[in-house]
Amino acid sequence: MAEIETTDAAINQYAGSAIEQLIDMTAPQPRYAETIDRGGFVRPAPDMAMVFSRDLTDHVLRHHELFSSASPMAMGNVRPLIPLNVDPPAHSKYRKILDPLFAPKRMDEQEADITDRVNRFIDAFADRGECNFTEEFAELFPSSVFLGLMGLPESELATMLRLRDGVLHPDKMDPSVMVDLERRRQINEATALEIYSYFEHWLDERRRTPQNDILTHFLTAEIDGDKLSHEEILDICFLFLIAGLDTVSDSLTCFYAFLATHPDHRRQIVDDPAIIPGAVEELLRWESPVHQGIGRTATTDTTLPNGESIAAGTTVVPVLGAANLDPVEFGDPMDVRFDREGNRHIAFGGGVHRCLGSHLARRELRVTLREWHRRIPEYRIKEGHEELVFPPGLRHVKDLTLVWS
Repeated sequence: MAEIETTDAAINQYAGSAIEQLIDMTAPQPRYAETIDRGGFVRPAPDMAMVFSRDLTDHVLRHHELFSSASPMAMGNVRPLIPLNVDPPAHSKYRKILDPLFAPKRMDEQEADITDRVNRFIDAFADRGECNFTEEFAELFPSSVFLGLMGLPESELATMLRLRDGVLHPDKMDPSVMVDLERRRQINEATALEIYSYFEHWLDERRRTPQNDILTHFLTAEIDGDKLSHEEILDICFLFLIAGLDTVSDSLTCFYAFLATHPDHRRQIVDDPAIIPGAVEELLRWESPVHQGIGRTATTDTTLPNGESIAAGTTVVPVLGAANLDPVEFGDPMDVRFDREGNRHIAFGGGVHRCLGSHLARRELRVTLREWHRRIPEYRIKEGHEELVFPPGLRHVKDLTLVWS
């Protein structure tokens, strides 16, 4: 462990640097490593703490009774997002209904459909020799898969993307939101109302004409004789939209930015497609697009494993991207190895709130790497576009422009 300067000025400066790590996502890995070397804990304000090391992050994620996820999320939603903002025991009820929808066997059934969708998007630009990967593939493909699972027509793709952007990327609608928080709130709230209304329409359709899809399942599913209420279904759909449409998109842009600038790693996938599952897990660990979990609220006065006292009401932010680089868990965390064994990364979070769509995300990422490299094995970043832009929010690359011959 490196020796740490402990003057008040140094501590304040370091706390500010930690906050910057959640904003500047260009190359966070060295900064993560430094923070872990300094102890993996930062208290940037009296009522806020950030945990970077693996042991502290695991502790917060796995002790829901001490660190509640029932925290407000300012995205325009009028109720908690289910099951993300719900703690046990109620959380368990929802997971019993939702987990089977995304079980590995169900994803096996989606393999052919996901493969077809990947290739249809590649068809649109393969012969052109270049594409804006972010806009022409990464943002479209996961949303298309989401439409299929929900039983919604492909013609709804533009609407899905607009609703997603209104909540997660309002700067696409009005760039002023980057400095005008009130304008951001207005767009979030207006879009949220649209989302509720949108799914109300389709739920009414499914009540009249049931289909073999997730929306119909929500209307008929029961746990211990109880059905989901109308509001509960809307709150689940709201979360599905923002989680299912954005996280895989972000992961894809990070993956392909890495592969386009690391030809030796790309060649491993081309030469041996069997390595793809390992490549997906390692890139999830290294890139960690969902670089932080939602802030947990301490339910009582408690003490972390490192001896730091946490007062009730404190917001504790688990920095997943840093925890995935902890040398205690990964002996060589700064090396990207597609053959890494025992890769216990927490890119999907941990504890009871671990991402319920992880099996779907993995399937989408694996199929994309397989089909893309089968068809476009050689590619690079287009000249003049080498300076990658990582906007605030979940870690993603804006306008990743790739070329091939």
